[in-house]
Amino acid sequence: MPTEMVLVFDKIGRWSEIKLDIIEKYALPYSKILSSRTNPEFHHVYIDAFAGSGTHISRTTGDSVRGSPQRALDINPPFKEYYFIDIDGAKVDELKRIVSNRPEVHVLKGDCNSKLLTEVFPKVRRKDFRRGLCLLDPYGLDLNWEVIKTAGQMRSIDMILNFPVMDMNRNVLWSNPERVDPVDISRMNTFWGDDSWKEIAYHQQTNLFGEVRGIKESNRTIALAFKERLHKVGLPSESTLALLQIVGEMAQNRQNGLTTTNPWGYHFPRVDLSEND
Repeated sequence: MPTEMVLVFDKIGRWSEIKLDIIEKYALPYSKILSSRTNPEFHHVYIDAFAGSGTHISRTTGDSVRGSPQRALDINPPFKEYYFIDIDGAKVDELKRIVSNRPEVHVLKGDCNSKLLTEVFPKVRRKDFRRGLCLLDPYGLDLNWEVIKTAGQMRSIDMILNFPVMDMNRNVLWSNPERVDPVDISRMNTFWGDDSWKEIAYHQQTNLFGEVRGIKESNRTIALAFKERLHKVGLPSESTLALLQIVGEMAQNRQNGLTTTNPWGYHFPRVDLSEND
């Protein structure tokens, strides 16, 4: 007899609630702009690669919080189609329940790294006058570089990426990197695309005893290097990428709040409707 899957709503902190507000405030004008285009008309879709169940619980208040799928579904004018992906069967079942009367919504169970490349991105091609807003908000280092690279090079996908610096700091970017689990190094390589992050994340420094030690760079330095890496693989200078969570100094200054322009100067992706790229 199969084991019944039990849904447990994720508890989220204040930063995650703010992040959801930011995503919603970008998705609304994005849909308005694409909906208004008539010559040619664009078929615009919303993609959430780590969709969750659609509902969270606030650690601050204990109240339920609308997740990114719920917020996307409530946007008016609506997107033409929605693709929600999650690897958790219970969360997928809850999403299917929520959208049971929405035929334009597709809920996919599985690893988003394969689902996006084989089932979703091929349906959002620029030559078919399709555009997609793709939210990549991984639970950690669960995203493959190939997905990010492909989305950027398609020129029909606008990405919002939550840079998983918390997982990096907790499991990979240690002050003594030789002690890091090889499994976590492999996860970092998969996210970054290779192991070039090692030279970026540390610099050599000689102490008073003449010993050379690797000193970890700031989160900001690592994030900026990742952005530069995106440019080198073909993304335009005004990259369709918003690095929403570069926490480092941000985490230490939460009392300053957060606006749609983050402290490192990244701006939300501009909706480029030009036809001759």
